[in-house]
Amino acid sequence: MPVPHDIAAETELWDTYAESAFKDNLDPSFCWTQYSGHGPGTELLGNPESVLEIGCGTGRALAHLAQQGVRATGVDLSPRMVRRATEKWAALGVRIEQGEVLRWLAAEGSRYDAVYSIFGAAWFTDPSQLFPLVHERLVPGGTFVFSQPPAIPGAYGPQGMYKGGFAGKAMYTYRYSYRPAVWERLLTRAGFASAEARVIDAAKPGHIGTLLVRAEP
Repeated sequence: MPVPHDIAAETELWDTYAESAFKDNLDPSFCWTQYSGHGPGTELLGNPESVLEIGCGTGRALAHLAQQGVRATGVDLSPRMVRRATEKWAALGVRIEQGEVLRWLAAEGSRYDAVYSIFGAAWFTDPSQLFPLVHERLVPGGTFVFSQPPAIPGAYGPQGMYKGGFAGKAMYTYRYSYRPAVWERLLTRAGFASAEARVIDAAKPGHIGTLLVRAEP
């Protein structure tokens, strides 16, 4: 059963997050995992001329790709994050727009060589609604890649998440967790011809790994 996302409330949550996440001294950086320098790199996107990052946050990954000559576009729910990231990276040619990802993708007319999400919108959006829209925004032969923490065993589907612990104003959103095989089925049901989901182990044994999913239309 779909969960009742409150977009206005979630916009406030991500605006609040932007205050702590965005630093003036940020440098361009691209990493699929939560561990700097660990895991694969941009080669998972192929050799794209254009990319779209959904839930782009600080825009560091887009900036890295723009420095490589890629046409880099991002969309994020937080107006505050979009403003800060645009001010920071516009000189590199990065374009970032504000919007709720499902509505934005439905209205977007462009297609991209690659669409990706790094702990972003693919983690916080109902995949049954998101994946068909992503499929429509890819060129033939394009690539969709996303990463996020793996599901906690036995806890699957939408998971409620409060911001900042369990005190203060009740600000929350939902994130989506499934076993790798379920992610693959959700993608093929959405029209993707192939999908592979796997968990990359952390460099240190016993630490949290990273779910990495790649699909082609």
